[in-house]
Amino acid sequence: MGVKTKKLAILLGLVISAGMVMGPTAAMAQDQGAGQGGGQGRGHGQGRRMDPDRAAARLQKKLNLTDDQVAKVKPILTDQQQQMDAVRADTSLSQQDRRAKAKSIMQDGDSKIEAVLTDQQKQQWQQMKAQAREHHGKGGGDHDHD
Repeated sequence: MGVKTKKLAILLGLVISAGMVMGPTAAMAQDQGAGQGGGQGRGHGQGRRMDPDRAAARLQKKLNLTDDQVAKVKPILTDQQQQMDAVRADTSLSQQDRRAKAKSIMQDGDSKIEAVLTDQQKQQWQQMKAQAREHHGKGGGDHDHD
């Protein structure tokens, strides 16, 4: 079970880092994991859970979001987190199904967040995602690694 949980944490971290909201969300999850004493390693499942309020605050700072934009982004992040929690809790899913569902959730959230951003913010957002992919060492995000 511990290995399965670790692989799921790694998988979700990779999916998060592989596009859409994935890049910034992964960075936010790592920041929060370190702040909660969860460590910065990839195998710390408890520290990988994203806090939508902190994620929105981070995006506000990094992308210079207006208060109106933050008010629109928070519910997107909250919904995304709830859906990801459901995927994590669904023990009937295979790893491949879990990955596909997580990727779909992240793509949907990314589309919704991009609809709130200005063109300049979208460019910054893309840069954040590219940096997160570099940080995780795999551009595609569909590869498992320790």
